[in-house]
Amino acid sequence: MTVYIGELAISSPDFANGERMADEFAQDKGNVQPRLTIRGVPKGTVELAIICHDPDAPLPFGFTHWTLWGIPADVTEIGRDADQVHRPGPNGAATIGYIGPQPPSGHGNHHYYFWVYALNKKIEGTPTRSEFLDNHADSIIEQNRLVGIYSNE
Repeated sequence: MTVYIGELAISSPDFANGERMADEFAQDKGNVQPRLTIRGVPKGTVELAIICHDPDAPLPFGFTHWTLWGIPADVTEIGRDADQVHRPGPNGAATIGYIGPQPPSGHGNHHYYFWVYALNKKIEGTPTRSEFLDNHADSIIEQNRLVGIYSNE
């Protein structure tokens, strides 16, 4: 398996890596999309993609909170209007666009991985997370992630 790590980086002005996300980002407390910052996009990138996934969800393959496709390679800021500006795809609830954290009460901390992918070709349509990983792994030039934490205690 190839590892795609280089200068590509993702961060957020709304939460630090490994820190708790504010309630406003939770599905039942505002469902606001966090802002993201992207830097270090590698040469040869045609477009970027974002996936937010919770591997701690009590489901066999975790829960995907967001898939976002068709982000131009020169974009450095993903705003709260990302679902209107770019091409949102399906989440784990079988709807389209961002769906915020809502872990089961008392289930402890969940980790929300915001992955950024630099791709050497355009992704057509709106694949699910698993379709993207299964069918487009050979298009990934680099990837990196930001991890937010949230719980419903």
